[in-house]
Amino acid sequence: MSQEYPVLERKIRSKQARIGVIGLGYVGLPLVKLFLTKGFRVTGFDIDPKKVNSLNKGRSYIRHISARELRAFLEKRAFRASGDFAGLRKVDVIIICVPTPIDAHKNPDLSYVLETTRVIAKYLRKGQLVILESTTYPGTTDEEMLPILAESGLRPGRDFFLAFSPEREDPGNRSYSTETIPKVIGGLTPNCRRLARLLYDQVVIRTVPVSSTRVAEAVKLLENIFRSVNIALVNELKIIFERMGIDIWEVIQAASSKPFGYMPFYPGPGYGGHCIPVDPFYLTYKAKEVDYSTKFIELAGEINRHMPYYVVNKTIEALNRGGKSIRNARILVLGLAYKKDIDDARESPALKIISVLKEKGARVAYNDPYVPHSAGHREYPGLDLRSVELTARRLRTSEAVIISTDHSVYDYDWIVRNAPLVVDTRNAIKKKRKNVIKA
Repeated sequence: MSQEYPVLERKIRSKQARIGVIGLGYVGLPLVKLFLTKGFRVTGFDIDPKKVNSLNKGRSYIRHISARELRAFLEKRAFRASGDFAGLRKVDVIIICVPTPIDAHKNPDLSYVLETTRVIAKYLRKGQLVILESTTYPGTTDEEMLPILAESGLRPGRDFFLAFSPEREDPGNRSYSTETIPKVIGGLTPNCRRLARLLYDQVVIRTVPVSSTRVAEAVKLLENIFRSVNIALVNELKIIFERMGIDIWEVIQAASSKPFGYMPFYPGPGYGGHCIPVDPFYLTYKAKEVDYSTKFIELAGEINRHMPYYVVNKTIEALNRGGKSIRNARILVLGLAYKKDIDDARESPALKIISVLKEKGARVAYNDPYVPHSAGHREYPGLDLRSVELTARRLRTSEAVIISTDHSVYDYDWIVRNAPLVVDTRNAIKKKRKNVIKA
């Protein structure tokens, strides 16, 4: 056993280890909060000076982390945000929570992970534990990160320790939080795994050690590919059953009565968020190295990406039946977030719906109480949108209202009473109404 291992082990057990979290977004900031609530001191690192300044002034930009909580940690001097990565020398644990997007050709973009790793290598010292949480393909930690960190001259598993533990954040989920979701952990060596497990044992309900970083990386991909494939299945069934005059939502409700062998998934206008639309393509890319074509995974992605077009076409058909054209039609989209009751619009199908409607000449506005402004999205660089006020007059003067996100705050009975046409993509309106169509 190396001399560094017992020193770091004692620091973690006594909560004297200083935690550094790189990337203060929807994954990193909840993790910062968790370590702080468990008694650790934390430094958050980010390249965005606006985020750093906001956090150091006690202002949160994520809805489920309050300014009051932030200010309390700042007053105790348990937390600070920084854009100076030289401060990595002063922390004992470095956790990486940076984006892992895909490019225009659906290939993985590891630039954030690799650039962060290069920065860490510059300041890496003996006795530090480095953990990657960003979702990626199997082999990233030991094939991509390790060679960069080893350039420091420090020995992995002895001088420093390296592990992978996939994030499992689910924004808006009131049943599970960062603390109550079990944590999968894979280490480069047994000592790396032991230290990473010991660290997370201090803050989460349960840890799940696996044999390697590659297995841990594969776990996260399996979880999200499972969801992508099943969402694609019910989306395809929705289209088929609609042509047969069958309500998919009634079918799902009845099927859910079976106590074994079935798990309900629900259709919608497409999928969103940073994980499900992106992560499956990380495996698709890596599978090419072992000469395998991931037809099933790619087909699921194709079906899910088609759903916004299905919603638009259903809207056009409904307008045509009323003698109206999509060109110059006033369309109001309700909900820009990718799922209900959150403020995250990343990869939201509503963005594609709005984009396609605009291309067809419609005059589109949106309302979302949680997303007042939206811009800078990867696939829609030209979309700069601001939420409009939701009023009875706006509903009445819209040719169609599309429910793309079923936020709990919406009064759907009021919406139906005032809107001439409602296109419901989420089964938000349970009763059959003459002016409501499902899409």
